[in-house]
Amino acid sequence: MITIAIAEDHQALIDGIQLLFKYNDDYSIVGMANDGIELLDIVRAKQPNVVITDIRMPKMDGFVATRMITKEFPDTKVIAFSMFDQDKAITQMLEAGAVGYVLKNSSLSILETAIKEVMIGNKYYDSTLNITDNAFAKAKNNSSPLSKSERDILKLIAQNMTSSEIAATRFTAVSTVEKHRKNMMRKLNLSGKGELLRYALERKYDFKKT
Repeated sequence: MITIAIAEDHQALIDGIQLLFKYNDDYSIVGMANDGIELLDIVRAKQPNVVITDIRMPKMDGFVATRMITKEFPDTKVIAFSMFDQDKAITQMLEAGAVGYVLKNSSLSILETAIKEVMIGNKYYDSTLNITDNAFAKAKNNSSPLSKSERDILKLIAQNMTSSEIAATRFTAVSTVEKHRKNMMRKLNLSGKGELLRYALERKYDFKKT
């Protein structure tokens, strides 16, 4: 049986996905979330085989949630389920570790096809999207949106250091550290220092490589 977690803030779509799998014993929906933080909690508790996630969600968006899930649970397959067909959104999800991308205006049955494909080790992208192997390779090689300086500061943030302490450690101005914080929050689609700290702790960066 394939276990599935869903993150979607439109109840009608959740109801549709539930109905799709309701009478199919090959699938089990183990959790449904309306935001990225709730999704992350479900994945940690249930460790599903597949995650179907929207991109634009409250509290934590699909980019950040996917990045955390694929880092902590590399065997979990993430499929983006979004209305966005822009190259930037697709590339960001690929960078975050998604192996599937399905548009919301497609038939829900496409989701079942996507799940079957990713579960046997393939990638699956909506047929209306133009995604090449070169695009995937480019995304893979640019998996971190942060610069080296930002990753170094993130390491110190994970140690619960204040901006003043980080500035003293790096022999730089506090304003420079604050600027890096703002840039990281923008790149990671986070909304506050508390979320940045949580990201630093939960992302589990391999700091030895940075």
